[in-house]
Amino acid sequence: MRILLVGAGGVGSAFAAIAARRDFFEAVVVADYDGARAEKVVAAAGGDTRFSAVGSLDAGDEAAVAALLTERGCDVLMNAVDPRFVMPLFRAALSAGATYVDMAMSLSHPHPENPYTETGVKLGDEQFALAGEWESAGQLALVGMGVEPGLSDVFARYAADHLFSSIDELGVRDGANLEVEGFEFAPSFSIWTTIEECLNPPVVYEEGRGFFTTAPFSEPEVFEFPEGIGPVECVNVEHEEVLLMPRWVDAKRVTFKYGLGTEFIDVLKALHKVGLDKTAPVTVKGVQVSPRDVVAACLPDPATLGDAMTGKTCAGLWVSGTGKDGEPRQVYLYHVVDNEWSMREYGHQAVVWQTAVNPVVALELVAAGTWSGAGVLGPEAFDSQPFLDLLTAYGSPWGMREGG
Repeated sequence: MRILLVGAGGVGSAFAAIAARRDFFEAVVVADYDGARAEKVVAAAGGDTRFSAVGSLDAGDEAAVAALLTERGCDVLMNAVDPRFVMPLFRAALSAGATYVDMAMSLSHPHPENPYTETGVKLGDEQFALAGEWESAGQLALVGMGVEPGLSDVFARYAADHLFSSIDELGVRDGANLEVEGFEFAPSFSIWTTIEECLNPPVVYEEGRGFFTTAPFSEPEVFEFPEGIGPVECVNVEHEEVLLMPRWVDAKRVTFKYGLGTEFIDVLKALHKVGLDKTAPVTVKGVQVSPRDVVAACLPDPATLGDAMTGKTCAGLWVSGTGKDGEPRQVYLYHVVDNEWSMREYGHQAVVWQTAVNPVVALELVAAGTWSGAGVLGPEAFDSQPFLDLLTAYGSPWGMREGG
């Protein structure tokens, strides 16, 4: 397996650090618009000759990406850039005959008239529209294979196959007790992506009704997170799991709620109120700039915050329904990463490390032929047990709590 890793930011660099300890691939070509960032990732691999760097790659240039795949003989495109570039990378992999993996799917567009009740263009719709072409070509596009989406989708498959005879709700619940010393406001993940997720209308799935939307930050609930994180208020947020899980797993309801915190929500609302969440360029003193890009440029790079960060992050899936024994059951399947551990072991902060480990595990399963298929497939389409076993073998075990 020869992998073209597009994106040398926080998640891309963590992906490379994790992959460097495994032997399932022949080469990783690290490509970025900034050649210095790509070179830094390769240097961090400590002389591993399987890694090489390419600079000045525009992830939005479909033809250039396809040409690079061919030139370097790469049979996998690993997308580690923000969702704006999903479609050109997705199409480039298809045209070059490569397997494609991403951690976030094609962007949504709210319903023009009823954004808080009806869906418009949903997350991933553009990718699934091309599923027939991937199937005809015999190629695999593994979409939504980060931590969220990704690991929670694996948990959904595991719950359906091993724990429940029928499922009432699949509820993704993510929270953390992370703190960053020295910053008044410092998101632990890409602010560009966070704004996109949190200010778009959240999607909910219900059997018989299908997909519908609600207002941002709706249906707040306090969820008790494990391993000392404790209670965190979670709210509805737009996320891919709600669009992926119902395609392969039967459930009466699917939701995604994230523990953002009051301060974070207030900041996002303020950005929206003054238009700084917008992506369309505006003219400032004769220069065209995207307001959201300006916000991102003013905030610290999440990948650099690890040394100032303390605490743990938890990604998980709360499942309710009827167990295999016919009795009512609730469980919370989860994965916790302690920032102190991820920094000590890998030199990467917990959130980006937790995101990056899952596509590495998935690609190892693809390389071994354990996971295989053609078309546009989510993690739910594959056997969950080999994934969870291998994740544990990576030194980062998952957990299960009875009772939700």
